[in-house]
Amino acid sequence: MILDEILAAKQQEVEVAKGRLPLEELKGRLRSHVSQRSFRKALAQSGKLSLIAELKRKSPSSGMLRERFDPVSLAQQLQEAGASALSVLTDETFFGGSLEFLRDVQQFTELPVLRKDFVIDPYQVYEAAYYQADAVLLIVQVLTEDQLTQCLEAALAVGVDALVEVHTKDDLDIALSVGANLFGVNHRDLRTFTLDPDATAHLVPKIPAGKLIVAESGVQTREDIQRLKALGVHAVLIGEALMTAPDVSAKVRELFDGIW
Repeated sequence: MILDEILAAKQQEVEVAKGRLPLEELKGRLRSHVSQRSFRKALAQSGKLSLIAELKRKSPSSGMLRERFDPVSLAQQLQEAGASALSVLTDETFFGGSLEFLRDVQQFTELPVLRKDFVIDPYQVYEAAYYQADAVLLIVQVLTEDQLTQCLEAALAVGVDALVEVHTKDDLDIALSVGANLFGVNHRDLRTFTLDPDATAHLVPKIPAGKLIVAESGVQTREDIQRLKALGVHAVLIGEALMTAPDVSAKVRELFDGIW
């Protein structure tokens, strides 16, 4: 199963990173870090459906998405096109990403930036802040409740927002129990990589008022976006539809024409 392979590789990566830069030393380097950009506030725009534009070179489910991949140039184009925030894949082995991409994109744009990765250890939250992330993704499906709580505490400690990703009602119950307030509803089941386009419709009514909701994966058309907006989500995270487009700015205009 690809998820098990990803998580096994991630565990090794984290151990190597801890050996290279121990947690206490990493924390010491972070004493002066304060995110100046609020990911949550960027998405909480009254009456507007926000776009989180994702920078992703490849994926296990779709293969190579963009051979010529310049994250800074793409990020600047997406900012100009109207994105409210950016998501940067930092997994190298399976998604062709890099933590350096995260730092570069944050430095050369004005938008808040999410570290998109398989976070399994609070160390990665501190690492995200060190590379200037404004938010981290925490996936309920790959964390125990205790791990999720520890990662949320780490996010609070370093001043970054946590987008807590759910796919099922059980995931949502766990996320609510630990006090999450920013939810990502992933239409993709990470264990099978199949898409359930109705995941948002099923889960949004179960999320209390006052929480922010992001719809993720499989958003390909303007009709998809209109449907999600009607369901009451606050933002959509779009990667593949943008990364496979020859002109990312034109693609944003095509997708959001009549919506913004």
